[in-house]
Amino acid sequence: MEYKIEQVMPADIEKRSFEIITEELGDKKLIPGTELIVKRCIHTSADFDYADSLCFSPGVVEKAKEAIRSGADIVTDTHMAMAGINKKRLAAFGGEVHCFMSDEDVALRARKEGCTRAVTSMDKAVDTHTAKPLIFAIGNAPTALIHLKKLIDEGRIKPALIIGVPVGFVNVVPAKEMIMETEIPYIVARGRKGGSNIAACIVNALLYSM
Repeated sequence: MEYKIEQVMPADIEKRSFEIITEELGDKKLIPGTELIVKRCIHTSADFDYADSLCFSPGVVEKAKEAIRSGADIVTDTHMAMAGINKKRLAAFGGEVHCFMSDEDVALRARKEGCTRAVTSMDKAVDTHTAKPLIFAIGNAPTALIHLKKLIDEGRIKPALIIGVPVGFVNVVPAKEMIMETEIPYIVARGRKGGSNIAACIVNALLYSM
């Protein structure tokens, strides 16, 4: 079998990838201002379902950028997402990325309380980082989203943004729907799809557009 191989210089591979994504999206209407986020999610996953499943609260992109300009820190639920976020670009605005999932105090508290480390890591974020705006980028643990909703309802935190894109089957769909019922700015991948790579690429899409 003969295959058609495009001759693309290494520096142009990403550019060509986005050209293909734009071509294949065709006449698909995306919410103005969200195009780069949607296309980066497709670029990361090769999954065009994100053109339909990504949900954005009104004005969320500008609100997210304003939070980043104000020095917002980002809290993730996996070290994979943390590794994927462009920390140098975030630091230019005064922000840092945190993941507390492996912290000894988080693990001890989770065992004591019989809950997931994702839950206690959200508590730690609230208890130790209230001086700055917080963006939560959740790509793995629906329990993190469920607990964030509880903390919001109790008035303990008002995040600048929640990126809710955990992947999986157990409690994933309702956890995302719960976040979309709050007044907090959100970017959510409705349904079962998502992941740490998607959480990181949404953050990076925001950073790269600033």
